[in-house]
Amino acid sequence: MKLALFDLDHTLLNTDSDHSWGEFLVNEGLVDPIRHREMNNKFYEDYKAGQLDPIAYNEFVFEFLTQHDNEYLTELHQLFMQKVIRPQMRPEGFKAIQRHKDAGHELVGITATSDFITAPIFREFGITEIIATNAEVVDGKYTGKVINIPCYQKGKLARLDQWLEGREVTESWAYSDSINDRFLLEYADHSIAVNPDDRLEVLATEQGWDIQDWSI
Repeated sequence: MKLALFDLDHTLLNTDSDHSWGEFLVNEGLVDPIRHREMNNKFYEDYKAGQLDPIAYNEFVFEFLTQHDNEYLTELHQLFMQKVIRPQMRPEGFKAIQRHKDAGHELVGITATSDFITAPIFREFGITEIIATNAEVVDGKYTGKVINIPCYQKGKLARLDQWLEGREVTESWAYSDSINDRFLLEYADHSIAVNPDDRLEVLATEQGWDIQDWSI
């Protein structure tokens, strides 16, 4: 298997889908604006600093999911895609995905953000194999809990190992913007730092990794 791994937030997107979802809920008047924005911003700063508690953050995100049925949540996500996400999808991301498809590579979207938020976004990019932080669903309802290993930092490698289930990878590529993904980039044969944050840019330069600008 030749494998191409794509991070989502600030890699394929010009924005962070998780933080943007919180802002979207505030702007639509669906959550307490002061509490929700304060917590959303705090968790986002923790993420950028590489100090996020992924369980605590995702349980905060999942609170809203527990309060609504799936039909409503699906409709709301479609509105989120229309208003927020599609304008932030990077053309260079689509091009990179197409190059790997044309080469016959296996494509996987791999993100710390929850599957609820990211699976429809990855599918719109043409990626159907998705490794994300998983929201527990029991009897068709979100429980508010995280199941499996959070797909964050070294957890991405653990989740990737689960997904591979012993299949052999003969060559791999990884695309990310964040120092949180240094372990994923170190794993790959070909590491591409896409609009890297300051710490990843230093590491990418030291390691001789490819640095690309996908911003629009």
